[in-house]
Amino acid sequence: MLEGIVRESIGKSDAKKLRRDGYLIANIYGKGLENIHAAFKMGEFIRTVRHKEKLAFPIKVDGKEMDVVIQEYQLHPVTDQILHVDLMVAQPGVVTHYMVPVKTTGTPKGLKNKGVLAISKRRIKVKGTIENIPEAFTLDVSDLDVGDAILVRDIPESDKYKIMVAGRVPVVGVIKAK
Repeated sequence: MLEGIVRESIGKSDAKKLRRDGYLIANIYGKGLENIHAAFKMGEFIRTVRHKEKLAFPIKVDGKEMDVVIQEYQLHPVTDQILHVDLMVAQPGVVTHYMVPVKTTGTPKGLKNKGVLAISKRRIKVKGTIENIPEAFTLDVSDLDVGDAILVRDIPESDKYKIMVAGRVPVVGVIKAK
């Protein structure tokens, strides 16, 4: 379980000191809950997120354990280091928006015809309760040739959740290599 500390001060200089000490600044929030300004060790946070098996993962801050989902993160424009992350508490039964990752399986046949696999949407916005949200959308790209794409409307939808992205938006496709 990922453990964090509560930040007493939320000022800019204190955030810089924490970053210098190897911490990642985070805001934890949820519907009807008090916001928590926290900090996590950068290496532990990245390790936890990379090896998580579900969309929501457990954390412990100030003696409280909760399951959270990454809603948004900010990267440094030059170094691509994570500067800040927003974590939303995954409350059972509460309908809200989640960003569900897209995973691909198979090798597109368009790669043999000098094509390149282009992933346009790495995460898709979905509305529903945490119990009904899929862990990821797994798309089979083995039938894609050069110029073909899988659109949002091609993703199977359930009556338990609603995809909040327009159906005409491409998710993954094979484009011609330059």
